[in-house]
Amino acid sequence: MVRSMSDFETMDATAQAELIASGKASSRELVDAAIARIDRHNGEINAVIHPMFEQARAQADGKLPDGPFRGVPFLIKDLGIAAKGEPIHGGLKFKPGVVDQADSYLMHKFRAAGFVTCGKTNTPELGILPTTEPQAFGATKNPYNLGHSTGGSSGGSAAAVASGMVAVAHANDGGGSIRIPASACGLVGLKPSRGRVSLGPAYGDVQNGLVIDHCVARSVRDSAGVLDCIHGPMPGDPYTAPPPARPFAKEVGADPGVLKIAVTTKLMDQDGTLIESHDDPVAAVNRARDILAGLGHEIVEADPEPLHDPEYVPRFLTVWAAGVGQTVAYWERLAGRKITENDVEPTTWALHLMAQQVTGPAYLDAWWWLQRNNRKVAEWIKQRGFDLYLTPTLAEAPLTLGSLDVPPGAGIMAMFRCATYTPFTPVYNVTGQPAISLPLYRNADNLPIGIQLAAEYAREDLLIRVASQIENQLGGFDHAATRA
Repeated sequence: MVRSMSDFETMDATAQAELIASGKASSRELVDAAIARIDRHNGEINAVIHPMFEQARAQADGKLPDGPFRGVPFLIKDLGIAAKGEPIHGGLKFKPGVVDQADSYLMHKFRAAGFVTCGKTNTPELGILPTTEPQAFGATKNPYNLGHSTGGSSGGSAAAVASGMVAVAHANDGGGSIRIPASACGLVGLKPSRGRVSLGPAYGDVQNGLVIDHCVARSVRDSAGVLDCIHGPMPGDPYTAPPPARPFAKEVGADPGVLKIAVTTKLMDQDGTLIESHDDPVAAVNRARDILAGLGHEIVEADPEPLHDPEYVPRFLTVWAAGVGQTVAYWERLAGRKITENDVEPTTWALHLMAQQVTGPAYLDAWWWLQRNNRKVAEWIKQRGFDLYLTPTLAEAPLTLGSLDVPPGAGIMAMFRCATYTPFTPVYNVTGQPAISLPLYRNADNLPIGIQLAAEYAREDLLIRVASQIENQLGGFDHAATRA
């Protein structure tokens, strides 16, 4: 039997599942080892805010579903997923005290996959900011450098995986919230196509399809394997992505062929001019270019003009603010009372107030503009024959903790700072295209720097092929933050 905690912590979830299936370890051993690592490191990192240890031990000792991840320890984000009998806080400052009455479809699928849930992870308030520092639960610290952010909004999940608490954890993404923390914590973070994973039964879609669920993982094969477990339509879904030609796990190691890949590291500054990303993301993209070119792909420097329209950020902010306003109203119904300025953080309140000024026609007009812009981008890419688009995941290295703090009355300023920190991720939430962040670089402060690849709608298969091609070329991704 394999019994040392250090035997488990560097394995990905696929290897852990194989260990259990072979009889070389039990689910209870892996769960106990995960709980011990959470106990050891969580006081320093603050990734897990709601332990579910006794439930996990009971589940590991019981009859587990015969899924591909049978018995593997797991964590879920405290936002956007319902686990029956467990509290959900959404990162809200006033801690609403709401308990989920039933599993969401996604939670049911995670259980059916065989995962054993050991707890819930930290998230910024309502998942708004690209850093995980909620006033309700305190900051989650980057395992690579404790003075820096994990990114957000799935920063608690990313920190837990990066520090070795578990091998894979639930995450979701409405503007980069899988890819941003994957980049900041040196992980694989795939945002699936719109409609690939059901948000039901509580939601049909969130913010007109901006939000999608998946995971943050240590390996490409884990990311593909989890997607196989959770994708597919459920009753009442308003739309669904086309089914894959074969399981996503089969794409790991498959030949992607010779691809034409567009690349840029430029973003639009607040005054509407194109500027270069910081040196670290540029260095990460240059490494990716070299690897991809060495694999035989054609790399072309290209900046799609439609993405650099100065109206893009204000139109997106209109939609985002309206979504926050609706979410606040949703939590008021759950909590059974009105939410006041003192109940939430300044940025949440500022977006809530902004939402009150967004009329129905203004909201629909913003979406019309964004959808028209999507078609311009798609046409631009089609005319040039690009298969993938390569950018930094973030325009700079992970921020120091506190960088997005704002005083009451100045909440909207944080959103404009976010626009220059995370300019490359929200566009694929708007278009619904799949995009993946891969850990290809470490800067002088030992912080991971990710690169992002995006494909056409419903082409997760192509992203998985290329991501595994890069992973194999490197001999695996470096996960130096894992702690004994």
